[in-house]
Amino acid sequence: MKALRSILRIAPGLLALLFAVNRATAADDGAAPKERKPSKETLAKYDANQDGVLDKAETAAWKADIAAKSKATKEANLAKYDLNKDGKLDEAEKAAMKADEETAKAVKKAEKDAKKAEKDANSTK
Repeated sequence: MKALRSILRIAPGLLALLFAVNRATAADDGAAPKERKPSKETLAKYDANQDGVLDKAETAAWKADIAAKSKATKEANLAKYDLNKDGKLDEAEKAAMKADEETAKAVKKAEKDAKKAEKDANSTK
Protein backbone atom coordinates (compact mmCIF):
# COMPACT_ATOMS: atom_id res chain seq x y z
CA MET A 1 0.00 0.00 0.00
CA LYS A 2 2.79 2.40 0.92
CA ALA A 3 4.56 1.69 -2.34
CA LEU A 4 1.41 2.44 -4.34
CA ARG A 5 0.90 5.73 -2.50
CA SER A 6 4.51 6.70 -3.13
CA ILE A 7 4.17 5.95 -6.82
CA LEU A 8 0.94 7.94 -7.04
CA ARG A 9 2.61 10.90 -5.32
CA ILE A 10 5.62 11.09 -7.60
CA ALA A 11 3.96 10.05 -10.89
CA PRO A 12 2.56 13.54 -11.72
CA GLY A 13 5.97 15.10 -11.11
CA LEU A 14 7.71 12.55 -13.29
CA LEU A 15 5.19 13.08 -16.08
CA ALA A 16 5.62 16.85 -15.87
CA LEU A 17 9.40 16.44 -16.01
CA LEU A 18 9.12 14.10 -18.98
CA PHE A 19 6.97 16.57 -20.93
CA ALA A 20 9.24 19.48 -20.02
CA VAL A 21 12.34 17.66 -21.24
CA ASN A 22 10.55 16.57 -24.41
CA ARG A 23 9.45 20.14 -25.20
CA ALA A 24 12.91 21.52 -24.52
CA THR A 25 14.62 19.05 -26.83
CA ALA A 26 11.98 19.52 -29.54
CA ALA A 27 12.29 23.31 -29.38
CA ASP A 28 16.09 23.38 -29.51
CA ASP A 29 17.48 20.42 -31.38
CA GLY A 30 20.50 22.45 -32.51
CA ALA A 31 19.68 22.17 -36.19
CA ALA A 32 19.08 25.23 -38.28
CA PRO A 33 15.65 25.46 -39.86
CA LYS A 34 15.57 24.24 -43.44
CA GLU A 35 15.22 26.92 -46.07
CA ARG A 36 13.57 26.19 -49.37
CA LYS A 37 15.65 26.85 -52.42
CA PRO A 38 14.09 29.18 -54.98
CA SER A 39 12.97 27.60 -58.24
CA LYS A 40 14.92 28.03 -61.46
CA GLU A 41 12.30 30.50 -62.67
CA THR A 42 12.62 32.56 -59.48
CA LEU A 43 16.41 32.61 -59.78
CA ALA A 44 16.20 33.63 -63.43
CA LYS A 45 13.92 36.52 -62.55
CA TYR A 46 15.41 37.80 -59.27
CA ASP A 47 19.08 36.73 -59.17
CA ALA A 48 20.45 40.03 -60.47
CA ASN A 49 24.13 39.16 -59.94
CA GLN A 50 23.67 35.66 -61.44
CA ASP A 51 25.49 33.90 -58.58
CA GLY A 52 22.84 31.20 -58.19
CA VAL A 53 21.76 32.46 -54.75
CA LEU A 54 19.30 35.17 -53.77
CA ASP A 55 20.96 37.71 -51.50
CA LYS A 56 18.99 39.91 -49.08
CA ALA A 57 18.10 42.56 -51.66
CA GLU A 58 17.05 39.98 -54.25
CA THR A 59 14.99 38.09 -51.66
CA ALA A 60 13.35 41.35 -50.60
CA ALA A 61 12.40 42.08 -54.22
CA TRP A 62 10.98 38.56 -54.58
CA LYS A 63 8.93 38.87 -51.39
CA ALA A 64 7.71 42.34 -52.40
CA ASP A 65 6.45 40.94 -55.71
CA ILE A 66 4.72 38.07 -53.90
CA ALA A 67 3.04 40.53 -51.51
CA ALA A 68 1.95 42.78 -54.39
CA LYS A 69 0.51 39.83 -56.31
CA SER A 70 -1.32 38.62 -53.19
CA LYS A 71 -2.75 42.08 -52.58
CA ALA A 72 -3.87 42.39 -56.20
CA THR A 73 -5.54 38.95 -56.07
CA LYS A 74 -7.34 39.85 -52.84
CA GLU A 75 -8.55 43.15 -54.30
CA ALA A 76 -9.73 41.42 -57.49
CA ASN A 77 -11.60 38.80 -55.48
CA LEU A 78 -13.25 41.49 -53.35
CA ALA A 79 -14.25 43.45 -56.45
CA LYS A 80 -15.75 40.36 -58.06
CA TYR A 81 -17.35 38.52 -55.12
CA ASP A 82 -18.02 41.09 -52.36
CA LEU A 83 -21.62 41.71 -53.34
CA ASN A 84 -22.58 43.62 -50.19
CA LYS A 85 -19.42 45.80 -50.44
CA ASP A 86 -18.46 45.37 -46.77
CA GLY A 87 -14.78 44.80 -47.57
CA LYS A 88 -14.78 41.10 -46.69
CA LEU A 89 -16.19 37.89 -48.07
CA ASP A 90 -19.01 36.26 -46.13
CA GLU A 91 -19.77 32.53 -46.38
CA ALA A 92 -22.04 32.86 -49.43
CA GLU A 93 -19.49 35.02 -51.25
CA LYS A 94 -16.71 32.54 -50.40
CA ALA A 95 -18.89 29.70 -51.68
CA ALA A 96 -19.42 31.54 -54.98
CA MET A 97 -15.67 32.11 -55.31
CA LYS A 98 -14.93 28.45 -54.54
CA ALA A 99 -17.52 27.29 -57.09
CA ASP A 100 -15.94 29.48 -59.77
CA GLU A 101 -12.47 28.16 -58.89
CA GLU A 102 -13.68 24.56 -59.09
CA THR A 103 -15.35 25.23 -62.45
CA ALA A 104 -12.17 26.80 -63.81
CA LYS A 105 -10.15 23.84 -62.53
CA ALA A 106 -12.55 21.37 -64.19
CA VAL A 107 -12.38 23.28 -67.50
CA LYS A 108 -8.58 23.30 -67.37
CA LYS A 109 -8.52 19.56 -66.65
CA ALA A 110 -10.95 18.86 -69.51
CA GLU A 111 -8.76 20.87 -71.90
CA LYS A 112 -5.67 19.00 -70.75
CA ASP A 113 -7.43 15.64 -71.14
CA ALA A 114 -8.64 16.61 -74.63
CA LYS A 115 -5.11 17.57 -75.70
CA LYS A 116 -3.77 14.29 -74.32
CA ALA A 117 -6.47 12.29 -76.13
CA GLU A 118 -5.73 14.14 -79.37
CA LYS A 119 -2.01 13.49 -78.97
CA ASP A 120 -2.65 9.81 -78.26
CA ALA A 121 -4.94 9.55 -81.29
CA ASN A 122 -2.32 11.17 -83.53
CA SER A 123 0.46 8.93 -82.25
CA THR A 124 -1.45 5.75 -83.11
CA LYS A 125 -1.90 6.72 -86.77
